[in-house]
This record gives sequence, C-alpha cells and structure tokens, in this order.
Amino acid sequence: MDLCDAKEYTMQENEITELIIGAAIEVHKILGPGLLESAYEECLFYELQQTGLKVEKQKGLPITYKEITLDVGYRIDLLVENQIIVELKAVEDINEIHVAQTLTYMRLTGCKLGLLINFNVLRLKDGVKRLRRGY
Repeated sequence: MDLCDAKEYTMQENEITELIIGAAIEVHKILGPGLLESAYEECLFYELQQTGLKVEKQKGLPITYKEITLDVGYRIDLLVENQIIVELKAVEDINEIHVAQTLTYMRLTGCKLGLLINFNVLRLKDGVKRLRRGY
C-alpha cells in the first residue's frame, strides 16, 4: 500500500506551475514559434492531461455586474487544478493589456495565480509571465 498516492493530496502551486511551464516548453520545442494560438492551446491541453493534472480549456467566465450575471462569452484559455489560469498568446510582444486581461480573469474567478505564456518567441522562457494577485 502506497502512503503517498499522488491523487490523494492537493498539489502546491509551485509544483503545478512547474508542470505547466515544462509542458509549454515541450510544446514550444516541438512546434516552434509562428503558429496560431489555438494550435498551442490544443497541444498544451494534451500535454497537461498527460501529466494527470485536472485541466479545462475554454472555460466559460460569466461576469457579475451589480445584481445580474452576464454570460458574455469570455473564456479562460486553460484552468489548471481549479486554481491556476493559463492565458496563451502567439503575439510579437506581451503588452500591458495582456497582463491586465489575465489579472482581470484572476480577479473574476478568485484565482490568485496566473501564467501568461507567449509562444511567439525564440526561447519560451522569454515568453512566460507569472502573475500573482493578493486578496
């Protein structure tokens, strides 16, 4: 009998983040830069599933405004282990609006950690931003 079954404990954020970035590096190593965001999303979704992480793609994000809830079509690219938002880009440069978008998704969902990953770079480590928001 195993005392430490991986499915019986909740992984810490750093462990999950490490797995996400490792999977993203694998996707980038195989595909390289220059493709559409949707291609990277599908491949990263596959890689994350292979790690055994719970991952949802294109997770709907309704917005509550005052006393009403609006389903206006916002979607989180990937939600990992119900705690980390992964927002993917395939753009020349990550700019402030991409960061603001990810932070807004984090605030609306209550997630305190997000990864903004741009696949349109020569080295993926140059395209990863880890975002944390306080409560």
